Order: sequence, then structure tokens, then C-alpha cells
Amino acid sequence: MEFNEENKGFFINDYSEGAHTEILKRLQETNEQAQEGYGEDLHTKQAKEEIKRLLGENHSSEVHLVSGGTQANLTTLGAMLRPFESVIAPESAHIAVHETGAIEATGHKINTIPTEDGKITPADILEVLEEHEDEHMVLPRVIYISNTTEVGTCYTKKELQELRAFADEQGLKIYLDGARIGSALMTKSNDLTLKDLAALTDAFYIGGTKNGALLGEAIVLNSPELQKNFRYAIKQRGGLMAKGRILGIQFTTLFEGDLFFQLAGHGNEMADRLREGIREEGYKFLAETESNQLFPILPERLIEELEKKYVFYRWKKIDNHHTALRLVTSWATKKEKVDAFLEDLKA
Repeated sequence: MEFNEENKGFFINDYSEGAHTEILKRLQETNEQAQEGYGEDLHTKQAKEEIKRLLGENHSSEVHLVSGGTQANLTTLGAMLRPFESVIAPESAHIAVHETGAIEATGHKINTIPTEDGKITPADILEVLEEHEDEHMVLPRVIYISNTTEVGTCYTKKELQELRAFADEQGLKIYLDGARIGSALMTKSNDLTLKDLAALTDAFYIGGTKNGALLGEAIVLNSPELQKNFRYAIKQRGGLMAKGRILGIQFTTLFEGDLFFQLAGHGNEMADRLREGIREEGYKFLAETESNQLFPILPERLIEELEKKYVFYRWKKIDNHHTALRLVTSWATKKEKVDAFLEDLKA
């Protein structure tokens, strides 16, 4: 469907809008200030300090800013893996489905695990390890997870602690894709913090693109062995921006107060409103989620009517008469659009 103003409600993703007005304001205010390039500017340094503050005073993590999620994933995973090593991920993982083979292009195999809820467990991972028994096969080394997952579910602190303990026991590393970490941290049942993520993963990234920024992700390296010469890896993958200030200004704006969390909270609130209204009409969901992604299963005839007024993604065909949709709310989703969708659903 063509994207234009006449297409009314957008529930297809959380990056259709530009950026929060406060970010645009700061970009304008600093526009003519001369700054050093390649992330050496004062704004980027401040952004890194603001993020480190949330990781804990005594934590030694390093922060690097890049432009997008795929770039963050291939740069970090490429740096974490030796040439003969592989990454273990859910079958639905972004790196396995929606990154055009970016990880494979770095020379690394992805060992995928089928999962209904988008999450993987130590038992799942152990099966992969037992299958790869000698030097004639790749050596699984990194556990890749997402929070939120591709189906909108979230990890609990207990689940992540169990993964960490298992990884340490098996000599594995953990990498968390945080494209929607804001939404995950702001769900009602969440018990994780950025400080927890710094302690329980070897590396993760904080997604700005899907939470109010024009673009940008903040890679957080927690393992000291990953930190050495990481800027070389960023440069080689085309991620070291000459105008790195653009990223720095945005992340400073998001994290010097609590704007990042406010925006994620709004997206979740709109999703909750949408979810509750759909459930009241008696429709079921493909997965139970609390994040800004929801997957209602609706009749085809109803979907065809809704498509005349709203933009969303057909996620999975259930049978000849029903399909699961993916509806995504964002930091900019208007309550009026949500209510209009629900009214049309009832009608």
C-alpha cells in the first residue's frame, strides 16, 4: 500500500514517523556549531556518559553509536566470532529472517532454533551444542536473543540469569538485539533494567530508530575482550559516521532526562488500548504480548475491510479464513487513531 496522508492509520511499524520534536529542536539549535567528526564530538561523549550512568557507576562498559540495527548486529557479532564460529538464534530472529544474510556475509553460520514465543532456553541451546560435536562442523559460540522478540514477547530477569549461567558453564557469549528494548523495559511486568543487561550480556544495543530518534543505535560492550579496537570494526563495516554528532545529539536528548522511557511507555500504552479493545470483541492472539507489538487473529473478510483505512502487516496465515496481523504502535501513535481502529473493528 502506498504511504501517504490519505492512508489514515499506520500500524505497520514504529519507525514510520520522523523524530520527536525535542530531538529536532536540539539538532536545529546545534546545527551551526563546529564539532569534531567520527564520534569524537562533545555531544557523542555526553550521550555515552548519560547511557553509562544508567548502567551503574562502577560498570566498565563501552558505548558506541551507529546508524542502524543491521549495522549494529553484523558489526558486533562479526567482532565476537572467530572465522569458524557460529551464532545460535531463534528461527524468527531478525538476523535469520530480515537482514538479507548480513551475518552469513561476514562468514558466519546461524544455527536457528524453532520456537513459538520467539525466546530460546538453555535446553534449546544444549541441543545445538550436542549436534556440533567436532571440527568438521561450525563451533557455536554466541547466543543471540532479542528483547522484545520478533513476536513481541519479553525476557524476564530470571530467564536471562538462567541463560547467563548456562553460557558461562558452556563457554558461550550472549548478544542481545535491543531494537525495541525501550518497549521491553516499559512493559508492565518487566523486571529488567539497563544495569541488569550490562551484567547479564556480553554486548547489547539500545534502539533509537524505533523509539523517537531519526536514526541510531547505541552498542553497549560489556565484555572487556570485545572493547579493544572496536572502532576498527565499526569503520570496516561502514558505521563510523563523519557527522557522528547527529547520533550523539539524539541520544543525549533521549537519555539526559527520561524521554527515552516516556516515548516507549506511550507506545506500550497505545498498544495496551488496542489489545484490550480487540480482546473485548472476542478475538484471539497469535502470542500473548505486553509490548508495542500485537498479533490478533482476524477473519479475512474483516481484514479486507480494515485494509481500506489502515496500514498493517499480514504476519501469518492461520487457515483459509483467518490471518494473524502484526499491529505496531509507536511513540507518536495518536489515541484517536487507536480508537478509530477499534470502532471500525466493532462495526
